[in-house]
Amino acid sequence: MMSEIALTDPNSLGLCPKRLARIDAWRDKLVADGKFAGATTLVSRHGEVAHFGSSGLADMASGRAMAGDTIHRFYSMTKPLTSVAIMMLYEEGLFQLDDPISRFLPFFANQRVAVGGGRGKIDTVPAMRDITFRDLLTHTSGLTYGFMQATLVDAAYREQGVDFQTAETSLEEVVRKAASLPLIAQPGAEWNYSISTDVLGYLVEVISGRPFEEFLRERLIRPLGMVDTDFFVHEGKAHRFASNYGRGPDGTLALLDDAATSRFLKPRRVNSGGGGLVSTAADYLRFCLMMLNKGELDGTRYLGRKTVELMMSNHLRGDMAAMGQPRWSESTAEGIGFGLGFSVTLDPARAQILGTPGECAWGGAASTAFWIDPEEEMAVIFLAQLMPSSAWPVRRELRVLSYQAVID
Repeated sequence: MMSEIALTDPNSLGLCPKRLARIDAWRDKLVADGKFAGATTLVSRHGEVAHFGSSGLADMASGRAMAGDTIHRFYSMTKPLTSVAIMMLYEEGLFQLDDPISRFLPFFANQRVAVGGGRGKIDTVPAMRDITFRDLLTHTSGLTYGFMQATLVDAAYREQGVDFQTAETSLEEVVRKAASLPLIAQPGAEWNYSISTDVLGYLVEVISGRPFEEFLRERLIRPLGMVDTDFFVHEGKAHRFASNYGRGPDGTLALLDDAATSRFLKPRRVNSGGGGLVSTAADYLRFCLMMLNKGELDGTRYLGRKTVELMMSNHLRGDMAAMGQPRWSESTAEGIGFGLGFSVTLDPARAQILGTPGECAWGGAASTAFWIDPEEEMAVIFLAQLMPSSAWPVRRELRVLSYQAVID
């Protein structure tokens, strides 16, 4: 069983078919130029799909074609689902956004913040306050990622094995290791991309009393009908799983993770709320439509309207640039804010990208991306499997190609 996508006449949705066809030509050229092995694009408006197409290969060695039902590593596009999961518990009255997470995870109390150092020694000062749920949801917690390779704390993450993608211990153990290391900024002071959403995944587990992956499946993934979405590729579906590529020294595509032997083919002990899911275009569209519908889809309500509106509001002091992040995801960080789980466009002119104030977006490490635009009632999805996601500026290019097709 897999999700089906029916196409609707673009004209009836206020979209020009000839202009939408520019997306196909662009996607075909990305593959023809050797930038991607394969790619898929989807444009939805008013709850219907106007454009859905694929180019190239899901696996270069076998020649298997990229298709609409190809399963991809979604990496950080897992984060919005984890954010919805914790907000489900918020709606049950189990915590407030400004509560310190040390209320549930005492080992996060009284942390230290790095202020410098050298030769492997990190100088620290006391944190002025504990990390809150809001800090985690907005990436202002002071946590970081080991792969950033920008600070001594990042190096400590690598040395201590604070990596939710590779750890084989338990969610609790990796979170505890992270809590034992200094923060890179005072909680609430700066925007820094981090393991915050992985910590949220563990909080879902602690607060609900159920394994994180079980909660996510039973409360969100399965009810939404996301039949190909999980923390691993289920048996019988491996033939639809794409291989993951990188750019070799000569610029050509080099295999990073073979679909036939990938670790994603079997369950893992550590399920990453920040980057663990595999999914498809059809499945992720279900999630996008639920958010566009303010928490409801096909008669089932997942979140209240007011909660979704809060999630899709900017929670930063100004934009990401004002919080110390000069650039983000192929655009200046000016004019881009952050909600509870994804970026929020504040001012397209300042961000120098086509878009709409209030539009929410995020992407994944292997060149997947999505955005939802409540004002235009649009959802757009781009799927490929190439690391790093910054290899080519496809997000901003697809923005232009999608929005230029709007004719009403």
